[in-house]
Amino acid sequence: MRSIKSRVLLASAASLLVVSACNPDQTAKSAAPAVKETAVATVNGIAINKSRVDMIVKQGASAGQADTPEARKSIIEQLTMQTLVAEAAVKKGLDKLPEVTEQIDVIRQSVLANAYVQDFLKSNPVTDEMLKAEYDRIKASITGSEYKARHILVETDAEAREIIAKLRKDAGSFAKLAMEKSRDAGSKAAGGELGWFDVSRMVPEFSSAVSKLEKGTFTQEPVKTQYGYHVILLEDSRPIEAPPFEEVKPDLAQQVQQQNLKKQLDDLKAKAKIETVEAPAAAAK
Repeated sequence: MRSIKSRVLLASAASLLVVSACNPDQTAKSAAPAVKETAVATVNGIAINKSRVDMIVKQGASAGQADTPEARKSIIEQLTMQTLVAEAAVKKGLDKLPEVTEQIDVIRQSVLANAYVQDFLKSNPVTDEMLKAEYDRIKASITGSEYKARHILVETDAEAREIIAKLRKDAGSFAKLAMEKSRDAGSKAAGGELGWFDVSRMVPEFSSAVSKLEKGTFTQEPVKTQYGYHVILLEDSRPIEAPPFEEVKPDLAQQVQQQNLKKQLDDLKAKAKIETVEAPAAAAK
């Protein structure tokens, strides 16, 4: 919880610095806003408004921090100290230092950019029609098969060939041999069972071998990969199917939202006049 508070309060400190930079004289003397707000504390006449505490509480809630009286008290204490230290910094003229004003400007731009993004997302909500169109597009692009297989992994080609010879005499002993011989700790206890998978999950040599097998057959030659030598049994295969729309709807919403945002940002960039200058070389140490 402390780390969450620290991150949230750090964001608040950044906001405080931005305010200080925008109007240092007002920060040093009085932070009275144009519209009167409820102050939860004052520091040498500088008001710490409830709205700022509420903002930090909201940020904390998104990180799993509960809104409790104790949490609010801690936030107010931190803001009080930050305000006091920021005021002292302004009085010393530290807000005029180039490195400080540069940092404040970066923070200000970041806050404004984030505000723009949030405003765009709010003004351009993702509709069910958009989600269904994206789902149909992805569904139409899905091709290929997925496989249900077992395998036995051994260290040498000779060991694999010995297992293949035994399977030729008794193909039904595959699971038993896997439990006895396989070096794959993840599937050994289950008789080499790998469950359903598509070939993209496996290394190329393994995928190639599986896709060439007929249902109920096993590899007649050892399959060498970076892990060793495999003997593979294909138990079943089926066309890859898209998951139900409702199941993937939340992920689709995020994906479409990001696509819309990227298009908007790309449009902004395309319309802008951007000139880049090669950065100077770093000073020698």
